[in-house]
Amino acid sequence: MTLKKQYLKSRPVCKVTFRLPKEAVENADAVHLVGEFNNWDRQATPMEKLRSGEFKKVVELNPGNEYQYRYLIDGERWQNDYAADKYLPNPYGDGDNSVVVV
Repeated sequence: MTLKKQYLKSRPVCKVTFRLPKEAVENADAVHLVGEFNNWDRQATPMEKLRSGEFKKVVELNPGNEYQYRYLIDGERWQNDYAADKYLPNPYGDGDNSVVVV
């Protein structure tokens, strides 16, 4: 898993590329990126499945902020990002949320 950040010169936005490798998804059909940037909507941000079997999504975020997020695999299983900038406990007590700092 890797996070790639690209700060745009033309406007105050950071394009963050989220990747979830094939090994982490165990032959999943669908993965959604769920977090503060989409109000934790489980369907709002589907990730693209690549030929390699990994999933990828680019999201534009406002710099100077931190965003909590997790991956939802096949609508059932939550996965953290091992490449996250840091982790914070989630309010439901079932683990931590990944955090990206932009």
